[in-house]
Amino acid sequence: MKLESMNVEKKPKIMIIPMIDIIFFLLVFFMMSMLTMVVQKSINLNLPQTASAQIDLQKTLPISVTSDGTIYVEQEKIPKDSFKKRMEIEKNRNPDISIVLRADEKSEHGDFVFVLDQLKSVGISKIGIATASKGQSD
Repeated sequence: MKLESMNVEKKPKIMIIPMIDIIFFLLVFFMMSMLTMVVQKSINLNLPQTASAQIDLQKTLPISVTSDGTIYVEQEKIPKDSFKKRMEIEKNRNPDISIVLRADEKSEHGDFVFVLDQLKSVGISKIGIATASKGQSD
């Protein structure tokens, strides 16, 4: 009776093609997930709705006016009496600054006009007004 040796001298193989497939899948997954992650440096508001709302991906400074008249630059609450000084600092930092003005649909018209007037008096002329598309919320 002949006994065969239980030691197998077969070397393990590294299958490179399945590893490449997995790495490619992970790369595509992370690329697609990064495209959906848009950082919005502002507070949550209920924007008025329009049919022609578009998302501007250009680097801008968001200014928000809440329903109670509070003004926010990015996420920082700014009192009305120091708003103009803050905008002068931003204008000196970046002379070609563009602003996205976001106002809650229940905010007072006077607060909105106050912010527009202060921006114009500082010399900022690139001002966009943010709205939400009908059927979407911010």
